[in-house]
Amino acid sequence: MYYLGLDIGSSSIKAALVEISSGKSIGVVQEPKEEMGMFAQKNGWAEQKPEDWWRHICSAISHLKKQYNISRTQIKGIGISYQMHGLVLIDKAGKPLRKSIIWCDSRAVEIGNNAFDEIGNEACASQLLNSPANFTASKLKWVQDNEPDIYNQIYKFMLPGDYVAYKFSNTINTTISGLSEGIFWDFKKDTIADFLLEHFGINKSLVPDIVDTFSIQSLVDENGEEQTGIAAGTPIYYRAGDQPNNALSLNVFNPGEVAATGGTSGVVYAVTDSLSVKESSRVNNFAHVNYTKGAAARIGKLLCINGAGIQYRWLLNNLAVSSYEEMNTLASEIPVGSDGVCLIPFGNGAERMLNNKEVGTRIVNMNLNNHHKGHMCRAALEGIAFSFVYGMEILKSDGIQPSVIRAGNDNLFRSEIFANTVATLIEQEIEIYNTTGAIGAARAANLHKGDFKSFGKSIMDNDHVMTFMPFKDKQPYIEGYNNWKKELELILNK
Repeated sequence: MYYLGLDIGSSSIKAALVEISSGKSIGVVQEPKEEMGMFAQKNGWAEQKPEDWWRHICSAISHLKKQYNISRTQIKGIGISYQMHGLVLIDKAGKPLRKSIIWCDSRAVEIGNNAFDEIGNEACASQLLNSPANFTASKLKWVQDNEPDIYNQIYKFMLPGDYVAYKFSNTINTTISGLSEGIFWDFKKDTIADFLLEHFGINKSLVPDIVDTFSIQSLVDENGEEQTGIAAGTPIYYRAGDQPNNALSLNVFNPGEVAATGGTSGVVYAVTDSLSVKESSRVNNFAHVNYTKGAAARIGKLLCINGAGIQYRWLLNNLAVSSYEEMNTLASEIPVGSDGVCLIPFGNGAERMLNNKEVGTRIVNMNLNNHHKGHMCRAALEGIAFSFVYGMEILKSDGIQPSVIRAGNDNLFRSEIFANTVATLIEQEIEIYNTTGAIGAARAANLHKGDFKSFGKSIMDNDHVMTFMPFKDKQPYIEGYNNWKKELELILNK
């Protein structure tokens, strides 16, 4: 018997099967084979059709069942991970009223910033744990202001995962974690943020019903069975945004536990039991997947580094090299600190952790007589690693005391130079796991039983790849980081 996990990204849909008895991943498929498109009517806009997500989900499930010879009755539950901060609007018939305004759409920035000032920075920090910024609530206000005909037809707003669950079951609901990522949750009162809805003039009736993150949230209905081939009556047991779900996939639930990802962009996601916020302009704070009302808080502090893997990929595409492996070999021939060469890797737009400044990518201290592409590769890996360490310093200033760091076996963490540099500078071992969001979502379907110990054991038994230990001789790493940090601060203080 199996659980099905879905990961709804903005680039693709991934579907995974996990064996219930062992937690072992059976297989993962991706749809479409090429990246999904986005609609951008204006600069800074990004939209997708919710119906396209559903079409690709149905196709992925069909391929998964066929590839692994799985019948509809062998799938006993569903877990859903989804791209965060998106806005889906439906009418009373359940039809989307417009394309979804997705996470990377920036049209509502000014609305959120104005609300932050008008409501008050202190109130937002203590109750929302964030600025309304460009999150889902601000996007909903944008629709109200700019598309009143559409706004007046809204029956409910949803996050992307809520919409997918609805398509399976014809049941509309959401979670506290989901509402918090949209900045709809008042952590001080532990309820929907009425004061924000009132400020925006949004009717509370548009908010879906709330269900527990780990529970029987809804059941696949006959229409869901017809479209997906999943038996009617199959429960949807779990749903969460992609970053909280990535943390769950790495068994990160408790204060001090930290999840890191190093793909195109980098993310450090740390769990705390404190509602204290000092860095609300640089760090996002959401209810983690195991947040429950009336219990000790479980808050996920999310710090994003836009200029991460994209920097190393740019070098791959533009240096005379054939692979990441070749780049890593070239870098390994250069000493720690890259003989003084520093690369500032923030060339992927404004960096929230740098107070939304656009610093760009910069190469400094390059000597054209002595340095070559090996120095570039080493300086790039170190520069990206140093940006992770810089982010960890911000999280520590916001109250995080890391006890363990777990990371996916993705692009950057496959590099020993990168992982060893981070581990040595933060003086913390880094556990590497070979897992994905879809696999994590599938396993999470079992957590409605409340057995977190067995959940963690299945991840360790099935996914643990290796652990990077901090080097005892850390002085060269400290010197390299201090040189890099000095160059960054010269840029920031201009």
